[in-house]
Amino acid sequence: MKVLRYTLRPDGPTERRLLPILDWLLGQHLPDVEIRPQFADLGQLPQGPPKGLAEKIRLSLQLFPCDVLFVHRDAEKQAPKKRAEEIAEAMALIEAPPRHIPVVPVRMSEAWLLIDENAIRCAAGNPNGRTKLKLPAVKSIEREPDPKATLEQLLREACELKGRRRENFNVQQAKYQVAAEIDDFSLLRLLPAFQQLERDIESFAAEWYQTVAEQE
Repeated sequence: MKVLRYTLRPDGPTERRLLPILDWLLGQHLPDVEIRPQFADLGQLPQGPPKGLAEKIRLSLQLFPCDVLFVHRDAEKQAPKKRAEEIAEAMALIEAPPRHIPVVPVRMSEAWLLIDENAIRCAAGNPNGRTKLKLPAVKSIEREPDPKATLEQLLREACELKGRRRENFNVQQAKYQVAAEIDDFSLLRLLPAFQQLERDIESFAAEWYQTVAEQE
């Protein structure tokens, strides 16, 4: 089986939750390929991460060489196109870079996890819970003012713990688990930012298949 190795250069150390989404998308367009993800968490280095996006990308590629680099930046108050341009400018400073793909949610990446009630219940450790969870409509999740707070509140409600046990509920760990509990991210295809990410991955997949065929 062919192997594809990719690296995610995150905007922060908590963005590991994007890996299942990228794995799923790559699996959609490279179904006969073994996907090997890498997470470039430079915050774990003794000296800490370098300053500047280009230097972070350069070091990420040194430590985690790959066939394709995903660079995550939340759009926040910037237009997604502007963030993609910033990433392209940083990549232009890298010598012999691999193909790169921007990952630019309109809001925080937590917004992309507000699509699966069962996944939230499972991540909260209470898959058979009965508390009604009010998830936002998928088309509106990127208009959530604070998707991080929304996801955390849903997890606390889903756990159905009371008193001290609720106070001790590890909501941060549960947040990491939500993405791993989702088997199908196709609902996110309603979102323009996700549509752009998938178009970029589809284009990369076609190029990668052609390159592999030429080498055989």
